[in-house]
Amino acid sequence: MASALFMEFVDSTALSTALPTLSAAFGTDPIHLKLALTSYILALAVLAPASGWVADRFGPRRVFMVAMSVFLLGSVLCGFSRTLPQLVLFRTLQGLGGALMTPVGRLIVVGSAPREKLVSALSWFTMPALVGPLIGPPIAGLILGVADWPWIFFVNVPVGLLGMLAVARFVPELPQPHPGPFDWKGYAIAAVAITLTIVAVETLGVGLVPPETQLGMALVAVGAGVLYVRHALRRHRPVLDVRLVKVATFRASIAGGGLVRMGLGATPFLLPLLLQVGLGWGPFEAGMMTIGTGLGAMSCKPLAPWVIRKLGFRATLTGSNLAAAVLTAVPALFRVGTPIPVIVVTLFVSGFVRSLQFTAINAVAYADIPPEKMSQASTMAVVTQQMALSVGISFGALMLHLARGAGELPLTPDRFLMPFIAIGVVSSLAGFLFRRLPEDAGSRIGGRAARAS
Repeated sequence: MASALFMEFVDSTALSTALPTLSAAFGTDPIHLKLALTSYILALAVLAPASGWVADRFGPRRVFMVAMSVFLLGSVLCGFSRTLPQLVLFRTLQGLGGALMTPVGRLIVVGSAPREKLVSALSWFTMPALVGPLIGPPIAGLILGVADWPWIFFVNVPVGLLGMLAVARFVPELPQPHPGPFDWKGYAIAAVAITLTIVAVETLGVGLVPPETQLGMALVAVGAGVLYVRHALRRHRPVLDVRLVKVATFRASIAGGGLVRMGLGATPFLLPLLLQVGLGWGPFEAGMMTIGTGLGAMSCKPLAPWVIRKLGFRATLTGSNLAAAVLTAVPALFRVGTPIPVIVVTLFVSGFVRSLQFTAINAVAYADIPPEKMSQASTMAVVTQQMALSVGISFGALMLHLARGAGELPLTPDRFLMPFIAIGVVSSLAGFLFRRLPEDAGSRIGGRAARAS
C-alpha cells in the first residue's frame, strides 16, 4: 500500500525542486507556479470526502488500483504540458487519483492492523513513503541536468506499474458492509466549501482576483461550511462525519495536525526557491542537500513507537511540536556563507523531529474511534490534512510576496526571513491543543497510561 505514497512523494518533491526550471520554461513568476502544487491538493481535497463511501461500496483494493491508474495517466499528461494552464489541468487529474489512493490505502492498513499494533503499523506504512522525499529532489536534479523537465513526471510510470503489481499480488480483497445511499447533498455542499476556501486562500494578496471577489468567495465558503455542519448533524451517515470531532484525540489530531501541516506544506515550496534562487545553487545541488530531511525522517521511524510508549502521546506531541516549529523557521537564517554541514544537520534533525510528530499525530487520531467509524475518520483526516497543506503553500507564498514588496524585488536570501519565521510560528500554535489532551491519551494503542495517583 505504501507504494502509492512513495510515488506521490517522489512526484511532489521532484516538482518542488523543478519549480525554478518550470518558471523559465513557462515564462512565469516562480510564485505563480504554486498553482501546480495547489491544483493537485485542491482536486484531492474535493474528491477525498467521497473516498470512504466509494471504498466501502466497491471494495478498497479495486478502488485503490483504479486510483493508481488515474494518477499515472495524469503524470504522463503533465509531462506533455506546454503551458502553465495545461500543467495545472493535468495536475488536477493526478489529484483525482491521489484523492482515492491516500485515504483508501490508509483505510486498508488501519482496518487490518490490531489496535495494539496500530502505531507500529502506521510507522512502517509510511516508511517507504519517506524514501520519496529522500530521492525525489536528487532525481529531479539529475533529470534536469541530463534531460528535460517532463521526465520528472514520466519517472512515475515504472514506479506506479511496479506498485500496482505489488498490490495485485499481496493485498487481499477486504469485503465491506454496504455503506447505504451516498450523501450527494452533503457532498455538494462540502465541495463548495472546500473549493472556495482553497481558491480564496490561493489568490490572497497576489493580485489574481479582485479583493471583492475574494471576500465574496470567503463568505460563501463560510456559509457553505455552516450549512454542511447543520446537514451532517441531521444525517445518520454524512459524507464527512463532523460528530467525530467530539472525540478528544481525533479533534487534537486534525486541528493540531492541521496547523503543523501548514508548515509542512509551505516548506517544500519555500526551501527549493531559497536554495536555487536565493543562494544560487543548481537543482542537483539543492536536491542533494534536502536528502538530509528524508534521512532524518527515515531514521526516526523505527524509534517512534518506542518513544511514544515511553513518553505517551501528549508529551511526545507537545515536545516534538516545539522542536519542529523552531526547526521549521531555522532556514530563515541560511545565507550564502552558511556552512553546508550546518544546513545538512539542520535538515536532518528537522526531518527526524517531524517524522516523530507525524507518527504520533496520525496514530492518535484513531485511538478512540470505533471500528465501524474508521472509514469516516480516515476520510475526515485526509480532507483536513490536504486543506491544511494547500493553505500552508498559499500562506508561504503570500509571506514571500509581502517580503518582496510592491516592486517585486529579487528573491535574495533575506526575503525568506519573514516567510520561514511565520510558518514556524503557525506550526507552534498546535502545542496549545496538544497540551489539553489527558496524560493517558492513546494508551490503548501504544501510548503510556497515566500513573496511578
